Amino acid sequence: MSSSVSTTTAPTPRFRISRYRQLAWWVSGLACLFSLLGLLLCLLNPAIASPLKPGLDFTGGTQIQIERRCPAPACSAITAAQVQLQLAGVTLPPQAGDAPPRLTGTAVQVLDQGRSLVIRLPALSPTQSNAVITAISVAVGPLDPAGTSVNTIGPTLGAQLLQGSLISLLVSFAAISLYIAVRYDLLFAFLALLCLAHDVLITCGVFAWLGLVAGIEVDSLFAVSLITVAGYSVTDTVVVFDRIREQKTSLAHLPLQQQVDVAVDATLTRSLYTSLTTLLPLLGLIFFGGSSLFWFSVALAIGIAVGSWSSIGVAPTLLPVLSRR
Repeated sequence: MSSSVSTTTAPTPRFRISRYRQLAWWVSGLACLFSLLGLLLCLLNPAIASPLKPGLDFTGGTQIQIERRCPAPACSAITAAQVQLQLAGVTLPPQAGDAPPRLTGTAVQVLDQGRSLVIRLPALSPTQSNAVITAISVAVGPLDPAGTSVNTIGPTLGAQLLQGSLISLLVSFAAISLYIAVRYDLLFAFLALLCLAHDVLITCGVFAWLGLVAGIEVDSLFAVSLITVAGYSVTDTVVVFDRIREQKTSLAHLPLQQQVDVAVDATLTRSLYTSLTTLLPLLGLIFFGGSSLFWFSVALAIGIAVGSWSSIGVAPTLLPVLSRR
């Protein structure tokens, strides 16, 4: 009588993430600490007084963007200090009996090698905005009327936009939390939400440092980018978790750590290709999309890159450790 014994051969992963889990934790931990430090410094900075430097959408005011008309191939050199000095001496006409705002310390950005200027001011009337544009033309030379734009948002509308953005963020995060809690067990749900918080924190931390160092402000598009990053982060993490759950039966004889290595190895190529194909159009927007979409695209690119990292190096490596406890 002959008997046949069938053995199940476990797949051998080419890449074992568990070998590098401590390195992954150190990288993510330092990035989170660096982000928290940036948010704290922004909050303590009297000129910002919030975790992120709010833009015109949230604080209200007038933003004037102008294009210089340069006869030569390159515009003459101009600095933000020169424009600020010119504006400090401008006397604005009063509006409806109110005293005109003072223009000392106006925020000025010089873009495109001096060809474009973006000026952030208190809320101005159309007459006062025209007076500012006239004063600028004296300082920087003739302007291109087609490239001049004036955007004014009142402080009440800015507060409403800030409140609406915060509510939309909280509602989206709560909906994602509810879905994960229903779809998976509590440990999987906790790790997915931990990765979501990890990705959003690092994205905000980068912009906190940009606000401190370069004066970069966040607007309503930044809130949209955070919601998108949160959705992408959870989706990427769910792919790995689904793979782990699918192979529980076939690899039940292996420790959970090895099951995680097999799952990460099986989904690694897919995750990297998905992230790369998502980043390519964002890079196109960063380099060719213009100033209005530049920082929105940068925020998305940072969030997607960090989300890909957390779904590979954070959530799977923590799963075996927390499951034993």
